[in-house]
Amino acid sequence: MKNYELIRIGSNYLKDNKIPSHLLDSEILLAKVLKKSKEKILIDFDKNVSEKNILAYKKYLIRRSNCEPIAYILEEKEFWSKKFIVSKDTLIPRPETELLVEAILKIFLKKKITILDIGTGTGCILISLLSSLKQSYGIGVDVSKKALEIAKKNALRHKINNRSKLLNKSFEDIINKKFDLIVSNPPYIKREDMKILSDDIKKYEPRIALEGGNDGLDLIRKVIYKSKNILKIKGMLALEIGNEQIKKVSKILFDNNFRVLKVIKDYKKNVRCVLAINN
Repeated sequence: MKNYELIRIGSNYLKDNKIPSHLLDSEILLAKVLKKSKEKILIDFDKNVSEKNILAYKKYLIRRSNCEPIAYILEEKEFWSKKFIVSKDTLIPRPETELLVEAILKIFLKKKITILDIGTGTGCILISLLSSLKQSYGIGVDVSKKALEIAKKNALRHKINNRSKLLNKSFEDIINKKFDLIVSNPPYIKREDMKILSDDIKKYEPRIALEGGNDGLDLIRKVIYKSKNILKIKGMLALEIGNEQIKKVSKILFDNNFRVLKVIKDYKKNVRCVLAINN
């Protein structure tokens, strides 16, 4: 069977299983099987594919038809123009989080700072920041040992392991350190909203990295409260937050002696990130 035939069959199969990106996904999955770029397999559209590779392709299609995210099948996701290893123990890096990285870099570029990344997951935020902030040093913490293993692989891949430390511990256990910047993409989804998430998120991404308690703010409160004690004076706290949480988060920040410096809207014009200064 040829490349174009497999792409057509795969696309139709995924379409029948209500996968909106059926054509693109079928191309990406065949490219993974053949260990070639998507562009290459489209150029070589009439090349024959071995039975072994056809079988592997079908297995990937079945996984995708069950709403498993492409990133978990590929075990990789692009973020900040870099490829990050991902697993089901980590959240999949998202474009909205790149907005947070971009805003931080505009403020700290060419400066030498110490960074704490709370709930580091894949390490994508810390690694992206340190890749640009060449003189800076960072610590990433995560309560998930398996997530930390992925972060360490990514730190090695992107050659920032000598300027970072990745620790399997709670941020609440950090003492005797002061940071210029604390950044976090904490769990912020309300418990009752977990059941209305799309299947690709609800069935596959780690619940511990998604659910933020009854009002979605449990971890955000703890991060803000802890940060005021381990940030330097005039240090910055950068948070990704949920849709429509900015008013409540701003009040928590104010009550803990933070001054909101900047809010960042996502591509749908919802406030998704907040930068605040420790007064």
